[in-house]
Amino acid sequence: MDLDLDLDPGLDRALAVATRLAAWAAQTIRDAGARAPYGGAYGAAVVRQKDGPADIVTDTDEAVETHVRKVLGEAFPGHGIVGEEYGTTEGRPDAPHWVVDPVDGTTNFAHGLGWCSFSLGLAAPDGTPLLGVVADPWRSETYTAVRGRGARLNGTPVRAAGHTTLTGHVFLTEWAAHAHWPGMDALLAELAARHCTVRVMGSTALSLVQVAAGRATAAAIGEFHAVDGLPALLIAQEAGALALPGLPAHDEPLLLSAPGAAEEAARVWSRCRPR
Repeated sequence: MDLDLDLDPGLDRALAVATRLAAWAAQTIRDAGARAPYGGAYGAAVVRQKDGPADIVTDTDEAVETHVRKVLGEAFPGHGIVGEEYGTTEGRPDAPHWVVDPVDGTTNFAHGLGWCSFSLGLAAPDGTPLLGVVADPWRSETYTAVRGRGARLNGTPVRAAGHTTLTGHVFLTEWAAHAHWPGMDALLAELAARHCTVRVMGSTALSLVQVAAGRATAAAIGEFHAVDGLPALLIAQEAGALALPGLPAHDEPLLLSAPGAAEEAARVWSRCRPR
């Protein structure tokens, strides 16, 4: 039976399926890391290039996405699926669609660095996020949100930080693949002048949900992609974070901020963001 967007039981079922998939994916990623040999060029997987040396895919990325597509296709046969590795499977025109990044942070994973995530979300036909799940395999943390119901971390409600300034706190961002995005250098300088510590950790989804957990006061990315950004965006917003814009277009920049620091973050962002 397809998901009825107006019925809570439909979203409850979708969240249950997504949460089970996240637990399976996290275990699969951990197991692959545990089997990896040490001392090689890569720490965790057989690696192939996609569009260049800094854009890689592993057998684990492909195996996880293949399984997720199979499960979602059987559970919700009318839904579309958009994935990082296998592109778009069209659903019914009036049906929602899933977005999945099987290993967000493949470079970290492939080199044995314990900061990557599994990201899965459901969006309405117009792209509005309905639910999001982001799993951190290495810390056994799973972030979840359903639109209008708040955000949770391992089942416990979470809220964005109560900070009223960027000064003294953490700001997360990500490269555009291996490179700085336009405006990133100016942003780093502005934040350094405010004694705000910047971290570039290597997983868009996992960085964005740190704002939801109250660990980072703000986060920004130069190019928004739904497969790794949409679930985390919903989770952060449901935790009370403010987003500029509220729902970015593909490749549009995104700023997330704790509400008390949002005005300051927006001023800095307006001077530095890509145009």
